[in-house]
Amino acid sequence: MSLYDIPLTTLSDEPTSLASFKGKAVLVVNTASQCGLTPQYSGLARLQFAYESRGFTVIGVPCNQFAGQEPGTAEDIQTFCATGFGITFPMLEKTEVNGENRHPLFAELVKTPDEQGEAGDVQWNFEKFLISPQGEVVRRFRPRTEPEAPEIIAAIEAHLPL
Repeated sequence: MSLYDIPLTTLSDEPTSLASFKGKAVLVVNTASQCGLTPQYSGLARLQFAYESRGFTVIGVPCNQFAGQEPGTAEDIQTFCATGFGITFPMLEKTEVNGENRHPLFAELVKTPDEQGEAGDVQWNFEKFLISPQGEVVRRFRPRTEPEAPEIIAAIEAHLPL
């Protein structure tokens, strides 16, 4: 199954899929509003602003699996992201990224190894997966890698379609 074929749901409960982003570079990030890494939303917003016109988008995926750090409703999350960080990139519904009920999108994403060659479970909030404009997972960045780290910028720029 292609990543483009996996059904997704937006934070506003609308059906979608990655097919609507075909031809773009996409950074999928599992997020949380009450995490020590939550300030990474600022860097993600800046990436969106800097590269959106060149065929790039961030997609945020709220997850409550790590110490209950995303307990809010969809409305709570949307308000927090918009007012606290000016988030304009797409957000999906709250999703399980690990375990028995892992979403099919993350079942595919976690097959990609990180820089140390380790694949498998998402370690924590704000793990990042870069998908090429052709729909292939090309890079994985662990949670503590800041969104604007040189290695993320270089990977995004290497996969921009425009």
